Amino acid sequence: MLAKKFVINDWHFMNYGYVPFENEKFLRLEQQDEINRYPLQLYHYLASKIKLEGLDILEIGSGRGGGCSYIKRYLNPRKVTGLDIANNAIQFSRKMHKERGLYYKQGDAENLPFDDEYFDVVINVESCHAYGDVPKFLSEVTRVLQDDGYFLCTDLRSPAGMKMLKENLINAGLQLMEEEDISENVIKAIEQEEPLKQKRIEQYIPGWFQKTFKEFAGVKGSQIHWGLQTGEFVYHRFVAKKRLTS
Repeated sequence: MLAKKFVINDWHFMNYGYVPFENEKFLRLEQQDEINRYPLQLYHYLASKIKLEGLDILEIGSGRGGGCSYIKRYLNPRKVTGLDIANNAIQFSRKMHKERGLYYKQGDAENLPFDDEYFDVVINVESCHAYGDVPKFLSEVTRVLQDDGYFLCTDLRSPAGMKMLKENLINAGLQLMEEEDISENVIKAIEQEEPLKQKRIEQYIPGWFQKTFKEFAGVKGSQIHWGLQTGEFVYHRFVAKKRLTS
């Protein structure tokens, strides 16, 4: 609905953004990408956990396509496929992002339209908290990953929900290699991106819908911002690897 009703051509991301840790190397961007620095950084500091050069990548929940485009242009994989359940978002992505080796496909995260052991890496950014059956989603991730393939994920949950997500990862046949709490990094990004978000909302979103849209966008003072500040929500980053079965 958002992709169809609100045509905002420079809005390519739907995540809350990320400010890197001090020990993470500063990300140099082309000028055209600076406007999306904070949400783009969430992708970079997740995807760069693994050397992606020459690999086949799947992003599940690709939204408006900006993350797939960034990964293809900056990290040099062989092929990137973005999958989203919203056909309008897929059509927008195909229109706006046309790099060689970059593809977008409509499909269901819990019933992936790909063969077994098809991808080297699967990425999921701030998306799986909205899925109806997370264990089914993760079993599909494991199915389409090649042996020793990687699953890279960021998402938010309640503390208890995050514990359950880790259990679901393990039960799906994934070995947790790295986990980081990046809640403070996301809070900083929300606060630093506030002027741009408010400007876009004022410019593109009709007044009757602005209050609802601000909650969706995660502006300062929204439920998401407040929840991360108080600890009602936590935001984690995962690197997991498909376990070999004998």
